[in-house]
Amino acid sequence: MSTLDQLTVAPEDTVLYDVRADGVAVLTLNRPGRRNAWGYDMETRYFALLDEAAADPAVRVIVVTGAGGTFCPGMDMDILRRASTDPTYQRPARRPQTHARTVPKPVAAAVDGACAGIGFVQALMADLRFTTARAKWTPSFTRLALTSEDAVSWLLPRLVGAGHAADLLLSCRVVRGDEAARLGLANRCVEPDDLLPAALAWAADVARGCAPWALAQVKNQLSLDMTSTLEESRLRSNELLTVARERPDYAEGVASFRERRAPRFEGLPVDHPPVELAGRGR
Repeated sequence: MSTLDQLTVAPEDTVLYDVRADGVAVLTLNRPGRRNAWGYDMETRYFALLDEAAADPAVRVIVVTGAGGTFCPGMDMDILRRASTDPTYQRPARRPQTHARTVPKPVAAAVDGACAGIGFVQALMADLRFTTARAKWTPSFTRLALTSEDAVSWLLPRLVGAGHAADLLLSCRVVRGDEAARLGLANRCVEPDDLLPAALAWAADVARGCAPWALAQVKNQLSLDMTSTLEESRLRSNELLTVARERPDYAEGVASFRERRAPRFEGLPVDHPPVELAGRGR
């Protein structure tokens, strides 16, 4: 089997999956021999595991990271070479790269090393990002004579502002992790040895102390309110509050505060709907 053929099959070791006792699922991009370069096999496996985590009531928060001290340097060069030189090359059918945004559970990315191209895209699709000062972030699109991909030109200005987004997307310069945190591209910059522990600590705190149903609704609100008016957001939040106050989780949350104990919230049901992406259907 050729290297390119291998990159279209989805062996289980391309993305590792571990569900911890604290309700955190860890997805690890795992092709260290190729620095976790993205292939269609990895993509298929990654999205399938996101679906598995979304459907598992025991999973409350998801953390995605990369093996071998790097996140993902972009699409595998064998795929890029074939796609750019072979007129007969056909890309496989793919799911939207925004898929992580539809998962009704918090997704945090722990980014070290290279984070470029489609690796940059997938880091942005997480709800928040932890990084290190040595990490190298770049969209890389224009340096490959490509346009902005997968709604990055929509999402990036909302994360870092229009001016910084224009800088990053036009120049596609490399941004170190400490600058990424200053720009708002990353939420927190920590030492390399503290990267995964910091992401896992945040995830464990949310998994332990926050109601899964409420987390799913807030993630949906964050998505829909990006293209809503202030009044639309207010009305939607009031409707959701009416529902939330009638749920057992609300009584449990209040009781846990009064009794000074950890809450015992219900897990998200298997059939909970995905997050609605902003602007869909408009």
